[in-house]
Amino acid sequence: MSKSKDVRVTIALECTNCISGGVHEKSAGISRYTTRKNRRNTPIRLELKKFCFYCQKHTLHKESRK
Repeated sequence: MSKSKDVRVTIALECTNCISGGVHEKSAGISRYTTRKNRRNTPIRLELKKFCFYCQKHTLHKESRK
């Protein structure tokens, strides 16, 4: 059984370009990645450069709110 306050949590990363509307009109969607982070070592929101399939380039992906 997992505790409600686990140290490692699963988070979702979303593309910042897709959210702001910088995506072409023909592609509808937001690039999302899932990953795990340690809540004690990384208390701030995670930001990583990942490949966006809709933008077809590496963009900044930020931790989304759940």
